[in-house]
Amino acid sequence: MFSLHPKLAQDTFLVGDFPLSTCRLMNDMQYPWLILVPRVSQATELYELSPQDQAQFLRESSWLSSQLSRIFRADKMNVAALGNQVSQLHFHHIVRYQNDLTWPNPVWGNRSVDYTVEALQRMRQTLMLGLRGQSEMPFDWKMD
Repeated sequence: MFSLHPKLAQDTFLVGDFPLSTCRLMNDMQYPWLILVPRVSQATELYELSPQDQAQFLRESSWLSSQLSRIFRADKMNVAALGNQVSQLHFHHIVRYQNDLTWPNPVWGNRSVDYTVEALQRMRQTLMLGLRGQSEMPFDWKMD
């Protein structure tokens, strides 16, 4: 049975679900930053997923990246799976701008700024309108 790693549960907010993955918002209002976690028990590496789940996870990740880039007019999308602190398989999708706080360096290891209640509501509204309103979505999307 799938369960979300406690650190991911603590550091993120539920956004919605894809057929395979749960989508979560990182609690750092400095960057639009979503995390995609396949709901597959004990998966720590992409190659541990079945070929069908690998393909589905990459479809979900690619679609999410393209939509975040469009919604937030990204200069660059950073998509990464590190797993040094949380071994559960998850991909970070971070919208980057050439004038953001850490550009051109990675966002890892910098002090985060938690969402305020108001900023979190605005971000969830932006994501809901931007992600849910897409007719070309190749799969069902359930928004929280």
